[in-house]
Amino acid sequence: MSTPFTVLWLQSGGCGGCSMSLLCADTDDFHGQLRDAGIDLLWHPSLSLDSGDDVVALLGRVLDGTQRLDALCVEGSLLRGPNGSGRFHIMAGTGLPMIDWVRRLAEKARHVVAIGSCAAWGGVTAGGDNPTEACGLQYEDDARGGLLGADFHAGAGLPVINIAGCPTHPSWVLDTLMALAGGSFGAADLDTLGRPRFYADQLVHHGCTRNEYYEFKASAEKPSDLGCMMEHMGCKGTQAHADCNTRPWNGEGSCTRGGYACISCTEPGFQEPGHPFHATPKLAGIPIGLPTDMPKAWFVALASLSKSATPKRVKVNAVSDHVVVPPVARRTRLK
Repeated sequence: MSTPFTVLWLQSGGCGGCSMSLLCADTDDFHGQLRDAGIDLLWHPSLSLDSGDDVVALLGRVLDGTQRLDALCVEGSLLRGPNGSGRFHIMAGTGLPMIDWVRRLAEKARHVVAIGSCAAWGGVTAGGDNPTEACGLQYEDDARGGLLGADFHAGAGLPVINIAGCPTHPSWVLDTLMALAGGSFGAADLDTLGRPRFYADQLVHHGCTRNEYYEFKASAEKPSDLGCMMEHMGCKGTQAHADCNTRPWNGEGSCTRGGYACISCTEPGFQEPGHPFHATPKLAGIPIGLPTDMPKAWFVALASLSKSATPKRVKVNAVSDHVVVPPVARRTRLK
């Protein structure tokens, strides 16, 4: 029988939303799915029965080397305040700051995994004046460093694996842990920000149900409209790295499918875009954030041409909350 892949999950400065999302994985037996993949969840603060002295004893066994730790998963930002002491967040029953536990356990883990954008970059918790001195495990926004330092590599040789998202998709977490457990995840599987490429090499725009409106630049003008939300409503789906619309939550949902603009929550600094989330910043009437790798002149020319060719059906439906004009049913013959 093969040795199970052991996972220890800690929660730090966050809302717990990534754990809530994880429980929405497409299975009616979450623990069974982990078990079938050869993954042993040693402890999770919300999903495990152990608490108090039992947990402290477990952490002690990890530190003294008697308990193998394959993956340390941290959810939530790391709170370094006040004044670098970490005492804004003491792990209950230990008297020690969470940041101390994370540093010590990271040295013992074969892999260190940041669960969500707070653990990856600091996220929402690090917004504003950041009085708690929140940061990510290996990043502070888009600057390498964070709690563990820019040069940190876990025991198996990889830097922190940043499963960024607010919240993460449950399959991003499970697929990463399963790939690590199967020995099929390496440095080449991480993008330049340490995110798993299987989802970060995609764009939210891919598979968006509003793509016909995007193609004709038929734009939504208010929240209930069906049209593309890029031009006026703040949507960053053409720039955001994630596969939300080809791997929807529960097989059904995504932000754009629910009528909300993509705010690029997998990116560092998404929490403070410098403009209202529901508005698209523009310069001379042109959106500042254009599709990835697309020169501005090309976009302007394409947008002008597309708008002049927009079918009436698309124009009307784009500014409505339901399909007013359905596609015309025409008899077709394959030749």
